[in-house]
Amino acid sequence: MSRIDRIAVFLSLLAVLAGYFVATRIFEQMAHLEDEMAYVWQAQAIAKGHLTLPSPPYPKSFLTPFVVDYNGQRFGKYPPGWPAMLALGVIFNARALVNPLLAGLCVWLTYRLGKRLFSPVVGLLAAVFTLTSPFFLINSGSLLSHPFGLFLCLVFVLGWLDSWYPEDSGSTLPSWRGWLPLAASAIALGLLILTRPLTAMGVSFPIIFHGSYIFIRGDRKTRWRLSIFCLVVLTLAGLLFVWQAAVTGDPLLNPYTLWWEYDKVGFGEGFGRAEGGHSLRQARINTKFSLKVGYSDLFGWFRASWIFLPFGMLALLFKRHWKALMVAFIFPSLVLMYVFYWIGSNLYGPRYYFEGLPSLTILSAAGIAWLAGWQLQCGDDRKPNNTWSRLRLFTTLSVVAFLVSANVFFYLPQRLTSMCGLYGVNRERLKPFLTEQVQQLTPALVIVYPDKWTEYGALLELQDPFLDSPVIFVMNRGEKENAAVARAFPERKAYLYFPKQPYKLVEFEP
Repeated sequence: MSRIDRIAVFLSLLAVLAGYFVATRIFEQMAHLEDEMAYVWQAQAIAKGHLTLPSPPYPKSFLTPFVVDYNGQRFGKYPPGWPAMLALGVIFNARALVNPLLAGLCVWLTYRLGKRLFSPVVGLLAAVFTLTSPFFLINSGSLLSHPFGLFLCLVFVLGWLDSWYPEDSGSTLPSWRGWLPLAASAIALGLLILTRPLTAMGVSFPIIFHGSYIFIRGDRKTRWRLSIFCLVVLTLAGLLFVWQAAVTGDPLLNPYTLWWEYDKVGFGEGFGRAEGGHSLRQARINTKFSLKVGYSDLFGWFRASWIFLPFGMLALLFKRHWKALMVAFIFPSLVLMYVFYWIGSNLYGPRYYFEGLPSLTILSAAGIAWLAGWQLQCGDDRKPNNTWSRLRLFTTLSVVAFLVSANVFFYLPQRLTSMCGLYGVNRERLKPFLTEQVQQLTPALVIVYPDKWTEYGALLELQDPFLDSPVIFVMNRGEKENAAVARAFPERKAYLYFPKQPYKLVEFEP
């Protein structure tokens, strides 16, 4: 292992620590978005071997965002890939560690991809930009699926490159082991489809063109390998329909539409909430807004996060580095794919494009290397040998150091602080129910009268899908339904709870 490899390992370990810091100190190891709450519910159910559970009595009183009640069964609307991964954290009581661990792997794999395509220095720069990216850190501390999607994307791309260009990586594997990168790539893409199907389409789109070229120009053995790759991917992708059949009874029924019938990909009437449906105009607005947020959140260089991308693209075109160009197109491919979805993303950065992050970090690193005078060739960095070369190197690295420092000391702390207590969800809301006085009242059913639904949603942290926790929480839906719910749980004492009076429970007689 070279010195630069060891530095990359160190950066990867820092990413784990940084992700865990965000998960613990910023997000307090709690779900804040509706998506996260649904993922946690699904993970808890899967951890005990269930995809669905019987719907509780009066299901609307037991609201969990994006968890659907259909034909007497309750299940999350999201594909099973990420909830199954998160379930491992639930089983080992380390839920908040799953995404930080994945973040560390993503930093390492980003380094490996940059090194694979260019040079160790480019890979290391890409790893640094990933580690210090506010966009990356915010999502790495969350309970969202994007870090897992990024990990699968990186495994897919690295496996693909090692399958068709083993000589570039110095591989001397025997022929039977040469199948390992291809198998890893296919499995990663299949799992990405089971995690984020639309993202998988965007990530694989540039690779499909390359695969088609190989298939047309290749020999019989090459076509056979590609066929096996496609078979593995399609087999895993087929499990998405098996899952839909298991939870809805219909393999073609998308659970997204059971929560919002308009939650579909496409244009026109019935797609999205806008009058007349999703349109190209709305798609342009969503895309522009998402990218505008990304200008700053990408590297935290305020509005200059994209400054080195044009130079990286110019370097690729001048050098005709087609393999790197294929990877660079993953990000714009994701942007194009999400044009077809009716809503944008901005709160956690443009997170629908998160899996395209290596395109931006590696391309930016390549642009810096080109400006600094390094050769864009794996393992061969040019040494500055005259005054102009040394000045060029010094100027470029000084600008980079200034931008990274501005992010670390100014932008990043402010951006992370802005996420604290998001939507009013924090551990303070749980404390009234962890006191010894309340524990003596359990098992209890608490009817919550929230001013905002997140005052109720935050309390779901203390409740599991099986409704067997010491306290279970019910959303107020009127005196008549509240009384009916309380009667459905005669073994539990019923109380009324008003979040504005957090340490006061009012006994309720149904």
